[in-house]
Amino acid sequence: MKTLQNKVAIITGASSGIGRATAKLFAQEGAKVVITARRQKELDELLEEINESGGEARALAGDITIEAFAAKLVEFTLNAFGRLDICFNNAGALGHLGPTPDLTLDDWQHTLNTNLTSAFLCSKYQLPAIIESAGSIIFTSSFVGHSVGMPQMAAYAASKAGIIGLTKALAVEYGSMNVRVNALLPGGTETPMSREFANTPETVAFVKNLHALKRMALPTEIAKSALYLASDASCFTTGSAMLVDGGVSICKT
Repeated sequence: MKTLQNKVAIITGASSGIGRATAKLFAQEGAKVVITARRQKELDELLEEINESGGEARALAGDITIEAFAAKLVEFTLNAFGRLDICFNNAGALGHLGPTPDLTLDDWQHTLNTNLTSAFLCSKYQLPAIIESAGSIIFTSSFVGHSVGMPQMAAYAASKAGIIGLTKALAVEYGSMNVRVNALLPGGTETPMSREFANTPETVAFVKNLHALKRMALPTEIAKSALYLASDASCFTTGSAMLVDGGVSICKT
């Protein structure tokens, strides 16, 4: 039997990177998946890949920073598959990078809305269905703002640290209902978003060297850790800030 057989999962930020890899892996492991992102074309391509490989998926494009869409996403999932067991709230953005005095209030709010407020809105509407299924909610946070400080990333760090606080609060609030809530903290990963930061050979080499493993992760490697948190293998894991960071948090060489 496949790891996620008969489970239904929502994956946000599924059009590329970690979200895309996770959607494909969850489907391979038997889950029916609902994928969402803002880009319809990329969602359609992923949907075709999953369905052609024997998986079962639905796609709904939209902006999860909009409360009405966060509610619609859950309604769409329940109408399509009748239940909801797993939510991988992965969508996010680096936002404005630069000296903090140059960060405008609009820049700050945009990054927090994209990374943190969207996580709140998604979980707000997912929780009733997740409580019913005694399921698992997973957020994508970061080592940035948790175990490592990075210059010129104030809004990103604050938003990702906020996700960890949200994770812990929800884990305690709903643990007695057999709901598990965890945050996944990837290290540097080879995604379109990471290339916004590491955009020269020199920067890529610098980022790789920050990690004990001296390389960046592939999206599929992070997806495997999301699978662990989604599956019964992690049945006694909740409220965790789970580092999957290639040792960046402990590396001093």
